[in-house]
Amino acid sequence: MFHRLTTTAVLLLAVPVMKTSAQTNATLTAIPGIKVGHHTLTERPTGCTVVLVEAGATAGVDVRGAAPATRDTDGLNPTKMVQQIYGISLSGGSLYGLSTVDGVLRYLEEKNIGIQYGGRHIPIVPGASIFDLGIGDAKIRPGPDCGYRAAQAASSAPITEGSVGTGAGATLGKLGGLERAMKSGVGSAAITMPDGTIVAALVVVNPLGDVIDPGTGKVVAGVRTADGKGFSDARTIIRSGAPSGGRGNENSTIGVVATNARLTKAQTNYLAQLADDGYARAIWPIHTMVDGDTVFALATGTKAGEPDLVSLGALAADVMATAVVRAATQATGLPNIPAVHDLK
Repeated sequence: MFHRLTTTAVLLLAVPVMKTSAQTNATLTAIPGIKVGHHTLTERPTGCTVVLVEAGATAGVDVRGAAPATRDTDGLNPTKMVQQIYGISLSGGSLYGLSTVDGVLRYLEEKNIGIQYGGRHIPIVPGASIFDLGIGDAKIRPGPDCGYRAAQAASSAPITEGSVGTGAGATLGKLGGLERAMKSGVGSAAITMPDGTIVAALVVVNPLGDVIDPGTGKVVAGVRTADGKGFSDARTIIRSGAPSGGRGNENSTIGVVATNARLTKAQTNYLAQLADDGYARAIWPIHTMVDGDTVFALATGTKAGEPDLVSLGALAADVMATAVVRAATQATGLPNIPAVHDLK
């Protein structure tokens, strides 16, 4: 059994999916105990997206991009003391946006959520940010209040996808410069197996490169042609030897993969590594010198039994690739930065 990928007139992904009804939650919050909330600063636009695991979860991380903006990821190393985290903050605003974590910490502290240490509850909340300061007024960026409001809005309902929260300022296909880029956003997907194991992903897609349909190899969204009506194809641009015109450090794809399986900290880090393969399937080029690509992994452990790590890793890459494509296809365009729907 597999969960959905909704098709559009633009593409049909050749990725295993599950038939669903309108009531089925096929997003990250399909995993019990996980909540997600967005807060969007419409005046720029930018924002943040917060993942809450109030009962705690084992966590890991994989950072492959050369220009990451991350916070408190060292504690996720299996050799470190921290065994569980209680939230993840994804934000726009580059390094400035990492302050959204402070708002999530305040929200969880008010609810007495976190590890008990020194007579207090201390919530462990790592974070990562995308570079979206080139979209609108760079002085408007997410801060602690944004993180707090996103945490307040968090629920177990199916996640709103597209140009909301952290996805509000996300773009893709910047290899030809921002003038030929396209709008991107937040995407999510989930798979439920016959034994009740769930693997799900949420991602904010903001890469230098194109988004590719992993089933057909065709461009879904990316560098537009000079007339703005079609795709130049980043693979063709780079292989031709032409100067890329890439947009400096204005990139990064950041996301979360999660499962209800019971994993050790080392296994959860391994899951993050395998989920990163989903980026490589659906984004080209990826993990460049000007991308800060990061994947967090969560294991809630509500499903007992020995986990099948081979299957979990394979499914993690699948749902992440699906979520990447949804981030592109569900986006809403901005003036001079169209979305997929604008090119139909």
